[in-house]
Amino acid sequence: MDERKELLKKEIVKKLSFSKQIDDQQVYAVLDEVITEAGRREYISLEDKQTLRKELFNSLRRFDILQELLDDDEITEIMINGPEHIFIEKKGCLYPWNRKFESKERLEDIIQQIVSKANRSVNEAHPIVDARLEDGSRIHVVLPPVAVNGPILTIRKFPSKPISMEDLIRYQSITGEAAEFLRKLVISRYNIFISGGTGSGKTTFLNVLSNYIPKEERVITIEDSAELNLNAIENLVSLEVRNANVEGKNEVQIGELIKAAFRMRPEGVKII
Repeated sequence: MDERKELLKKEIVKKLSFSKQIDDQQVYAVLDEVITEAGRREYISLEDKQTLRKELFNSLRRFDILQELLDDDEITEIMINGPEHIFIEKKGCLYPWNRKFESKERLEDIIQQIVSKANRSVNEAHPIVDARLEDGSRIHVVLPPVAVNGPILTIRKFPSKPISMEDLIRYQSITGEAAEFLRKLVISRYNIFISGGTGSGKTTFLNVLSNYIPKEERVITIEDSAELNLNAIENLVSLEVRNANVEGKNEVQIGELIKAAFRMRPEGVKII
C-alpha cells in the first residue's frame, strides 16, 4: 500500500503542479481521476480506494499520517519520537502506533507546516518551540541537535466537549459530597491548589471547578501555555507567558503578568 501510495502521489503532484492556486475540491477531483486510472491498471478494492483517497489528501493538504490522530477525539496526547516511533494516549493509557512517517525529512516538513501556521519558527539555532493548533491543541517541538533521536513532536489535545462535574462523578473520579464541598469553597473564594503529574487532569479539573465561579465576578487567568476554557465567565481576561523571539528579546515572564493582573481589578486570579 505504501509503495502504491507514493507512486500515485507523484502522479497527482504532476497534475497539480500546473495550477498555482487550487482548492480542496479540485484536489479531490484529481485524486479521484488518478485513483480511477490506477484501478484500471490493477485491481484495487473499494476499501483500499477510500483509504488511498483519504491518506493522499492528508499528505497533500493536511498533516499527513498525523491527521488521522488529530481527527480521533478519543486520543488526548500524541508523542512522536522521530519518524518511526509514535505513541498515543487514549482513555488514560499509552499505546504505540503502528504507522510511521516516510522519512525524517517528511516529519520535519510537517513540523515546519504546523509551526508556521502558529506564526512561530524552529530550527537548529533555536531548536525548541511551543505553539498551538487552530483548535487549541498544545504543540511542543524539539529538533536536533538537542533531540538526539530525531525531531520530537508532542501534541496535547483537548476534548471537543468540555467535561462537567457530573461527568467526573459518573466516572467515579470524585464523590458527590466532595464536589459539593468544592463548590462551596469556590463560591467562598478560598485559595485552592491543584497539583499532579503530567496528564493527571489538573487543567480539566480546574475547568470543571470554574463553572462554580459566580457569573458576575471578574477573573484573570495567567498561564504558561493557554489551556483553560472558562466559557461560563463573561468578565474574563486571559494572559499567557511569551517566550523570547529568535533574537532573544521580547520575553514576558509570569512574574510580569502577575503584576499586571493586580492592576486590572481582579476578583479572582487563577495561575497555571
